[in-house]
Amino acid sequence: MSATNFNTKNDTLRKLLGNGLTYRIPRFQRDYSWGEDEWDDLWQDILGTIAVGGEPAHYMGYLVLQSADDRVFDVIDGQQRLTTLSIIVLAALKNLQRLIDEDKDPDRTQQRFNQLRQTYIGYLDPVTLVPRSKLTLNRNNDNYYQTYLVPLAEHLPQRRIRASEHSLRKAFEWFDRHVRDYVKANPSEDVGRIIAQLIESMSDRLFFTVITVTDELNAYKVFETLNARGVRLSATDLLKNYLFSVLHRQREHEHELKNLEDRWENMVGRLGSESLPDFLRMHWNSRNAFVRQSELFKVIRGQVDTREQVFELLRGMDEDVDLYLALTSPEGSQWPPAWRDHASKLRMFSVRQPFPLLMAAKRRLTDPEFEILLRACVMISFRYNVIGGLHTGDQERVYHSVAQRIANGTLTTSASVLDALKSIYPADEAFRAAFADKFIKTTASRNKKIVRYILCALEKQASGQDFEFESASYNLEHILPQNPVAGWETFTDEELDAFVYRLGNMALMETGRNREVGNADYTAKKAAYAVSTFSLTHKVAEENEDWTPSRIEARQRALANIATCVWRVAQLA
Repeated sequence: MSATNFNTKNDTLRKLLGNGLTYRIPRFQRDYSWGEDEWDDLWQDILGTIAVGGEPAHYMGYLVLQSADDRVFDVIDGQQRLTTLSIIVLAALKNLQRLIDEDKDPDRTQQRFNQLRQTYIGYLDPVTLVPRSKLTLNRNNDNYYQTYLVPLAEHLPQRRIRASEHSLRKAFEWFDRHVRDYVKANPSEDVGRIIAQLIESMSDRLFFTVITVTDELNAYKVFETLNARGVRLSATDLLKNYLFSVLHRQREHEHELKNLEDRWENMVGRLGSESLPDFLRMHWNSRNAFVRQSELFKVIRGQVDTREQVFELLRGMDEDVDLYLALTSPEGSQWPPAWRDHASKLRMFSVRQPFPLLMAAKRRLTDPEFEILLRACVMISFRYNVIGGLHTGDQERVYHSVAQRIANGTLTTSASVLDALKSIYPADEAFRAAFADKFIKTTASRNKKIVRYILCALEKQASGQDFEFESASYNLEHILPQNPVAGWETFTDEELDAFVYRLGNMALMETGRNREVGNADYTAKKAAYAVSTFSLTHKVAEENEDWTPSRIEARQRALANIATCVWRVAQLA
């Protein structure tokens, strides 16, 4: 991002609102949504800065603005804070207006009233002599703000208004009361001065890190950068605003804008704001050239710039959203049990690379063929990601390439798709070798769940017994304990670290027996294993007089042979 398209500085509220600058909430930015918790937090922060001995300044966070002329700024992030600060000033003006109406030092109070209004709320245009507000809200909120709040209307409408307009009214009334309470808590003969000093102190001591960009693309890059640093901003809102701006530029009818808004909000409601950019990338990559998350907005901005393209994008997203939700939250889907089981395994593996391929396959292939591919993705993911730990970038490119060939009709059967995936299916020999050396540190709950799954699948292959791997009736047993005591002196410290989390050192154990043996020596544990209902656990006692590094390695090699049969795609073998 070049310096000419990006500027950052720290500014107080006074500097932001001075010098004839104006701020606009983009027409289709989200509505005002703050409530009493946020109002009270901000109010306490303000009081903390103006109290005797209080902090000299209070940091208000990032404010992301977009401007082509450095005089009129679109508020990309920070609208809730700016709107609320404006309401606080209006509440103070309302209190000054009451003093004037009550004829309390009316001349000086009027001067203060006029100065505060001109500085923070609006000014008289020197050319047209038309009053102009410094802040313009979005299309759903601006009429209420300009018609009732800015003029300090005596009666604020409460019926037949939007929920966000109720929030604006309640915010004004809340701060109006708290300004009055502040005045009572700081008695003075010059009440107008107390109110004016409250606003002046607030404007001097609240400061923002202001990031100004010249267009939507640079704004999106700012969002990516700040999110990478842990600052939570909404790329979803930015994407939405861009799509609405396309329609707005082409002067489309209000009903089309409303249709787009309803469909977008429904999608965000189902996905969640944080998940939508990820879904959008998966959707895009299932139909178009490959794009990374950091380049997504740039690509969409370059390829979606007409009303037809906006609605085509929405239609495609509508078509794919159910599948994305079924993959990410399978327990809530209406899929058949076998499909939900496969999706649950992909989620457990934390593997998402196959999603574009699966989206394309669900659109173009039959349900039986889709199920074949869904299962194959689980097998590939287990071999490539869970056990192999291979490079996901290469894998992602293959999945995307195959997704494109499905989307354009080049691959029309599950057999042809599987054949195209051969390069990311580790062959039996490579998989067997990787499994034989694999260790999985089970101090993490996700890893423990994966090891239970692995051992249950191996048990089913070895004995035919089908165990639910999340059952509470048995535990994961480390034969060489994670915290060994007496009886394990044959293992050096280095061997303890190297072997305790090897798959060959782990077994399934009935919950009661697992508690009984605890960290006991191998002789005691062996007796418990000998009566276990788990075939593979029983074999530990049957085949091993003692437990050493070489016995762990031998057992893991045996398990690797079983695993090669369990996680297999016959066509790719």
